Parts: sequence; structure tokens; C-alpha cells
Amino acid sequence: MTRAPDAPPALPDRYAVLGHPVAHSQSPFIHAAFARQTGQHIDYGRIECALDGFEAGVRTFIASADPAKGLGPARGCNITVPFKFQVLPLARQVSERAALAQAANVLRFDADGWFADNSDGIGLVRDVQQGAGLALAGSRVLLVGAGGAAAGVLGPLISSGARAITVANRSPERAAALVQRHLGWAQQHGVALRATGLQDCSEGYDLVLNSSASSLAGAPVPVPARVLAPGSLALDMMYGPAAQPFLAWAEAHGARGRDGLGMLVEQAAEAFWLWRGVRPETASVLAALRARLAAAT
Repeated sequence: MTRAPDAPPALPDRYAVLGHPVAHSQSPFIHAAFARQTGQHIDYGRIECALDGFEAGVRTFIASADPAKGLGPARGCNITVPFKFQVLPLARQVSERAALAQAANVLRFDADGWFADNSDGIGLVRDVQQGAGLALAGSRVLLVGAGGAAAGVLGPLISSGARAITVANRSPERAAALVQRHLGWAQQHGVALRATGLQDCSEGYDLVLNSSASSLAGAPVPVPARVLAPGSLALDMMYGPAAQPFLAWAEAHGARGRDGLGMLVEQAAEAFWLWRGVRPETASVLAALRARLAAAT
């Protein structure tokens, strides 16, 4: 009796990060590590989009599936700067946290349309609480900046149990607009939420988060040192050399400095769970990523 030939192995589901620029992204390394750890059969790449070509880039990625060329189906993507604010109008369904942020960094390609989510804020909260060991319940938080990064994390910070959150920005009006959009959410969670300028944001916070572009621009830390309570946590959402001046400033004033690498890994883990229904362990992946970046410097 002739044995039937084995069926060819299934092609991996494909995912990618889309941005401009995107060559520096660590997402392929992170998701490859998650896939090995959890036994998921995926392929993850980078897609550089033209500044006016985000939607076309997503649709081209989806249409590129071709079994004859070894290309499996596209199942989802991450979105990074500058496209996070272009995602929601394209989605059939939008998560509550993405709607609150008015931005998304995750798309899942469902059979009945695209689902948009924002994993930045929950990634930050998990890194602060699990990675850095700071319980947010009852804490006072200062969020520096009122741009896209701040918008992505403010909602989950409010729902984390913080007692009070101040949003400080060079333009107080922009901070006030972000706060106004989140006031109902803050009232639901019993959080005192206010907006200020950079120099009048009070003092003694348990957590200071820098979401502004100051680190990327090489500018001085935009808030006075009095915002740091003794032993507080000061986290810059940037990582690598750009974050070092902020971390040095924090530690020089008695705070614990932390960069945004843990947030990067945690937000990726949330996206991985959204796509695959499996939640990966993150501590070992973060350690491997830190070693990878240290070896590259």
C-alpha cells in the first residue's frame, strides 16, 4: 500500500510593524522571542511606509499573502510613529482604550474587519507595577507631556488605581485638552486629574513619567527636581542613549530611574496576546533585549 505524502507544513501567520522610520524597531526581536517561548508559528517583519502611505502599506501587506511564494496570511500589525493617529478611521471596531487615546498601535485583521487597540498604556502600567515594583494604587503621578505618547497611557494610568494624576506640558492648554477628554474616565475611577504648566506642577510625586520629546531632542529635563519624592520612580518612555540624561537626573535627586524598554516589551506582550490568545512571559525577553542593545553599543 502506498503511503500518502505528508501534507506540507502550514505557512506561518504574518505580522509586522509599520512606521516611518522603522528600521530601528526592536519589535521583530521581541515577537520572535515570544513565539519561540509559546510555540506560536508566526513571522514578524518591518514595513517602512511613505509618510502619506500608511493605509496603502497595510492593504499591500494583507494582499501580499501568496502560498506559492511561501507567504502566509497577514493576521495583524503594530503601528508606530507617525501613524498611530491614522488607524481608528480604518477600523471596524475600536477598543475602549484606543478610543479614549484617539490613537492605536495594534491592528488585528479579523474576518469581518479590522480591530484597533492601544497597548501602550497597559504596557506602561505593567512595567511600572511588575517590572519596577511600584504599586500604583493610591499613588500621585506626574505625566510630563501631552502629545501622542501621553494620550496613549493616560487612560490605563487612571484605571490603575492612582489617587491623583497631573499632566504637565509646555503648553498648558494642550495639557488641559487631554485632561478634559479623560475627565469622565477619571471621575468613574475616583482619580483627581488636573493640567498644569511645566514649572507649576507641585512636588513630591511617587511616579514621574516623561512622555515629552525632551529626551529625543537632547533637551534638559523639563520639570524641576522638586517633583521627585524621595525614593520615587522616574521613568522616561525613551530608551538607549536618549534616556540616559533623564535617568542620571532622577538618580542624582534621590529617585529610581527607569527607561522605556520594559514598557516596550510589555506593550508587545499585550499585542501578542490580542493576536494569538497566549500571554508570554516578559522578564526573560526584556533581559535578552537589554543584553542585545548593550552588545550593539
